[in-house]
Amino acid sequence: MRHFGSDHGQPGSADWRTVRLLLPYLWEFKWRVVIALTFLIGAKFAIVSIPIVLKHIVDHLNQPKAMLVVPLALLFGYGLLRLASTVFSDLRDIVFAKVTQRAVRRVGLEVFKHLHTLSLRFHLERQTGGVTRDIERGANGISSLIQMTLFSVLPTLIEIGLVTGILFAQFDWIFAAITLGVVVIYIVLTISITEWRTKLRRQMNEMDSQANTQAIDSLLNYETVKYFGNEAFEANRYDASLQKWEVAAVKNQTSMGLLNAAQAAIIAIGMTIMLIRASQGVAAGQLTVGDLVMINAFLIQMFIPLNFLGVVYRQIKQSLTDIERLFKLLNVHREITDKPDAKPLIMRGGAVRFDHVQFGYDSNRTILHGVCLTIAAGHNVAVVGTSGAGKSTVSRLLYRFYDVNDGGIYIDDQDIRTVTQSSLRAAIGIVPQDTVLFNNSIYFNIAYGRPDASRAEIIEAARAAHILHFIESLPNGWDTAVGERGLKLSGGEKQRVAIARTILKNPRILILDEATSALDTQTEKIIQAELKEIAKNRTTLTIAHRLSTIVDADQILVMEQGRIVERGHHRQLLAANGVYAKLWALQQEEAKQL
Repeated sequence: MRHFGSDHGQPGSADWRTVRLLLPYLWEFKWRVVIALTFLIGAKFAIVSIPIVLKHIVDHLNQPKAMLVVPLALLFGYGLLRLASTVFSDLRDIVFAKVTQRAVRRVGLEVFKHLHTLSLRFHLERQTGGVTRDIERGANGISSLIQMTLFSVLPTLIEIGLVTGILFAQFDWIFAAITLGVVVIYIVLTISITEWRTKLRRQMNEMDSQANTQAIDSLLNYETVKYFGNEAFEANRYDASLQKWEVAAVKNQTSMGLLNAAQAAIIAIGMTIMLIRASQGVAAGQLTVGDLVMINAFLIQMFIPLNFLGVVYRQIKQSLTDIERLFKLLNVHREITDKPDAKPLIMRGGAVRFDHVQFGYDSNRTILHGVCLTIAAGHNVAVVGTSGAGKSTVSRLLYRFYDVNDGGIYIDDQDIRTVTQSSLRAAIGIVPQDTVLFNNSIYFNIAYGRPDASRAEIIEAARAAHILHFIESLPNGWDTAVGERGLKLSGGEKQRVAIARTILKNPRILILDEATSALDTQTEKIIQAELKEIAKNRTTLTIAHRLSTIVDADQILVMEQGRIVERGHHRQLLAANGVYAKLWALQQEEAKQL
C-alpha cells in the first residue's frame, strides 16, 4: 500500500504532490509512454511546419504572371503535414490508452481495497453517499488529469517553444518577445483567477456530496419516511442542501465568464500587436507577404490551443480537487493491522477465552469491564442481558473489528492480535440478527460463504439450511434476485440464506448474534432447530435476547453494564434467583400475555 501524504500546506504543493503520486502508475508502461511522447512531438513538428510551407506557397504565388509557377510539391507537402499531424495524434492516443485506463483501474482498486482494510468504526461513521461520490469523481479526475496534462498542456508548451524559436531565428527578438510576453501574461492571469475559482469548486463539491449523501440516506430509509409521512420534510431537507449548492454553482459560473473574457482580451491584443509589427515589415520591404501569412498562421495555431489551455487548466484544477478527496480516503488510518510477524491461526479444537478484557469505543466510555469467559472446544456458551450490556461488543472483539484496550482474547491459546486477520475471520462464522444480503441472486448470496465452492456444495448447504425447496419453487430458482439488502425475502428466508452461507463456510467457531429475535415465534422455533443442528461440534457463542432460545446452552453468562454478573446453567441460574431469574420471569409473563 502506498502512503499518500497529508493535505497540509499550500494548495500548489498539494497539487504537485498529487501529480507525483500518479507518476508511478503511468511509468508501469514506460515504453508506451516513450512511444506516445515521440508521436506527440512528431505531431507538433508537423503542425509547426505547416505555416512555413504555407509561407513558401504564398511567396511562389505572389510572383508576376510571367514567373508564376504552381508549387505542386509544396501543396502536396502541405497536405501531407496536415495528415501527419492528425495521424501522429491518433497514434499517440492509441498507444497511451492502456496507460490511462490501467492507472484509473489501479488507483480505484487500491482505494476499494483500502476501504475494506479500515476499521468498523470508520464504516459506522462514514456517509455512504459522500464516499461513493468522492470515489467516482476521483476516478474520473485521474483520467481527465492524465489526458489534459499529457495531451493538451505538454503539446501546447512544445508548440509555444518551437514557434518562439522560429520567430527569433527567422525574424528578430521583438516577435519572440511579444509572443512570450502574451503567453506569460495569459498563463499568470489564468492561474490567478483559476486558483480563486478552485475554492468555489471545493464549496460546490462539499455541497454536492452533502446533498447526495442526504438523498441516498433518505432513499435507503424509504419505509421509515413513509411510516411517518415525512416526504415533505425530506424534500425540504434535500432542497436546503441544493440551495447551498446553487449559490456556489452560480458563483462558479459567473467567475468562469470573467476568466473567459480576460483571456480573449489578452489574445486579441497580442495578435493585433504582432500583425501590426508584421505589416510594417511588409510595407518596408523587410518581410514578404508569405512572412505575414506565416506569422498569422503561427499565431492562430498557437493561440487556439493556448485559448483551450485556459479550459484545460480549469479542468486540471477541478480534477486535482476531486483527486484530493479520493486520496484523503487513502490517508485514513487503518486502526486494525496485522503485526509484521503475524502468523496464520492454527486451529486445534477452537477453544475461546476472554482474559480480563477491558474495552471502550472511545476513551470517555468503557463498555466492557474486565470480562472473563471461556468457551471450551465444541461447547455452546450463551451471553444474555439487557440492551447496552455489551453483548454484541463481545462478538465484534472476537472478530477483531476492534482491539481490546486491556486484557486479551485467545483462540486455542493464541492471542488473536498476533495472528493474521484473514486466518482469524476464516475460522469464524456468524448468523446475525439483521441479515444483509447483496443485491444479487440467491445463488450468489449463499455462495458468498465460500466463493470457490462447487454448485453441488452450495446446493447441499441450502438443503442443510432447509431452504432448497423454497429456492426451487421460485419461478427463477437460484437466479432469483433478492433486492437491495435482501428486501424481497421475508425475515425467515433471509435467515435461512444466512445459515446456508455459514454452513458453506464451515467455520470451526460459530457466533449466533440474536439470530432469531426479529422473527415471529413460529418461524423462530423452526430456525432455532436449524441453528442447533449447525452448532453441533462447533465452538458456539450465542448472543440472545429471548432466554427460551438458550436454555440448552452449556453455560449462560449474564451481563450488566459491561460486566458478567452471573454465570451457570439454566437451572442453576433460576435457582440462584438473581438477575437471570428476574429476566426469565419477565419474559415468561410477556409470553403469556401474547
